[in-house]
Amino acid sequence: MIKKILFSYQNKTQLIIAMMGSFLGFTFLVTSIHYLIRVNEFGEGEEILGNNTMIIQKQINNFSSLNITKNDFSEREIERIRNEKFTEKLEPILSNNFDISLQTDSELIPYLRTDVFVQSVDNDFTKIDSTKWQWNPGDDFVPIVLPREFLVMLNTFASAKGIPPISDDLAKSVGFKFTLSSPGKKEMEKVRIVGFTNEVSAILVPSSFMEYGNSNFPKDEPAIITQLMLTVKEGLFGEFESYLKMRSLESKENSMVVGKLKSVAGTLFSILITISGITVFLAGLVLVQYAQLLISRNEYEIRTLLRQGYSPQKIIQSILSYFIKVFAIISGASIVAFALAKYFIDKLLVKGGIQIDSGFTMLSILAVILAFGIYSIVNYFNAKRGVLRTP
Repeated sequence: MIKKILFSYQNKTQLIIAMMGSFLGFTFLVTSIHYLIRVNEFGEGEEILGNNTMIIQKQINNFSSLNITKNDFSEREIERIRNEKFTEKLEPILSNNFDISLQTDSELIPYLRTDVFVQSVDNDFTKIDSTKWQWNPGDDFVPIVLPREFLVMLNTFASAKGIPPISDDLAKSVGFKFTLSSPGKKEMEKVRIVGFTNEVSAILVPSSFMEYGNSNFPKDEPAIITQLMLTVKEGLFGEFESYLKMRSLESKENSMVVGKLKSVAGTLFSILITISGITVFLAGLVLVQYAQLLISRNEYEIRTLLRQGYSPQKIIQSILSYFIKVFAIISGASIVAFALAKYFIDKLLVKGGIQIDSGFTMLSILAVILAFGIYSIVNYFNAKRGVLRTP
């Protein structure tokens, strides 16, 4: 009865325009938030380095080969890079200053021994479980993170011996040994693989093992720092890239490509989120204005209903339930449109070689629910104020 009196004879042109604006705003908003999250997740997979984390080093040229220029970083250079505004965190990568070799220690694969290069990085830069990434003298084994290139080489070697290739999981169960040596001194330590990386070319070991080796098996030459681990602040990848070119520094190409992709896509989606938010806000204002206009035009009807004994709360609930249905239609249509758009966008990304998680992100759906809730609350107080002040 109340809804028929209040809503049946209203011009709904303004309402339809506001609903269309809200629908477009909601759809763009949920789509932008979803793909901003997925873009930031891109390239992570099982990689042990944290987000936006790069390894940088000096470019090698003819002068470096002739020892005219140095390829190591001084303390002054490290501090200068640390103070750049694009730098979130920066620490030197420690390298072994002792002789070390790795050999197989398992019947599953043929005997292989090779000199290796090991490094350690601050654990704040990695996603390695700290409980698995620790070592003290006397422990049963040294945990290591192995470059995938090494596993490929190992599988190539195994295939040449007629042995089936080794999977990641199997490699973690294969026994290895480190041999640390210096003139007149040698020591062997058992090794266990706890992860793999595409970003680091050396075998990663805990910093405590690196300190132990450098202290007990040192070479005559002093240790130098040739690589730095750096985390770039969100949105400042362009400045970081320009700095590398200006200072003749370099990073691994695939890391730069992924970083650039995240930076550009993140900026675009952030702009789209802002525009979508403004659209949703303006459309919401139009809906609120429509509700105010509806109450204003129906002052006589509302007054009559009140005099007939209808409670103000019942009239308010009728107005609120009407607009809740409007908001529900907008939200539902937006989520359906997002699901359809996502299906086609995901297919295009897969064709382009960009593999991302195909699931829905909870935050994008929550954004619609939050906007729905804010609209409903604002409309409730708007309806309450309009009804109660009706003379």
